[in-house]
Amino acid sequence: MIDFDFSPVIENFGSLMHGTLITVEVVAVSMILSCTLGLLVGIGRLDTSRRLLYGICSFYVFIFRGTPLLVQLFIWYYGLPQFGISLPSFLCGVIGLGLYSASYVSEIVRGALQSVDKGQHEAARAIGMSRRVTMRLIIVPQAIVRIIPPLGNEFISLIKNSALISLVTIHDIMHEGQQIISVSYRSLEVYLAIGAVYLVLTWSVSRLLRTFENRLHTKGIQ
Repeated sequence: MIDFDFSPVIENFGSLMHGTLITVEVVAVSMILSCTLGLLVGIGRLDTSRRLLYGICSFYVFIFRGTPLLVQLFIWYYGLPQFGISLPSFLCGVIGLGLYSASYVSEIVRGALQSVDKGQHEAARAIGMSRRVTMRLIIVPQAIVRIIPPLGNEFISLIKNSALISLVTIHDIMHEGQQIISVSYRSLEVYLAIGAVYLVLTWSVSRLLRTFENRLHTKGIQ
C-alpha cells in the first residue's frame, strides 16, 4: 500500500507558488514572442516571389522545428558564453521557448492564411486594394478563427515544454519542486502537485481561447 505524505508540499506551498509565477511569466513573454515572430515568418513564407525572404523564413522553420528544444536552450545558456555573450537565465528561457514555438506558429499562420478562398484576394485587388490592405482587412480576420484551435494546442505544448527551463537554472515550479524533493525525498507527492499546477495552467489557456473563439463566432467572423 502506497503511503502518501503531502506535508512537504503543504509546508513549501509558497515556494511552489513562487515557481508557478515564474513559469507563468516565462510562458507569457514567450507566447508574445512566439505569436509576433510566428506571424511574420508565416506571412514571409507565403510570398515565394521574394526569394531571399522566403528562403530565410524557410531556413528558420527548418532549423528550429528540426532540433530539440532542450538542445536549443543549452545553446542559448551554455553555448553563447563561449562567444563572450552571457544572457540572464530568464532571457535564455524566453528566447528558447519563444523561437522554438514561433516555428510552429508560423506554419499554423501560413496554413490558415492559405485556407482563405483565393477569390477574395482577387476581388480585393480588383477594387484597387493593395496586398497589405487586403491581408489586414480581408484575409487575416477570416484566418483568425481558423488559427485559434491549433494555436491553442501550441500554447498548451509551450506550457508543458516550459518544464525544461529549470535545466538552465530558472527557478520555475519544476526547479522549486526538485528543491523540495532533495530535502523531503517525497518525489511522487511533489510531482503530483506540479502536474496538477500544469493541468490548471493548460486548462485555463484552453478556456480563454475557447471563449475568444466563441465571441468571434458571435460577431459573425467565420
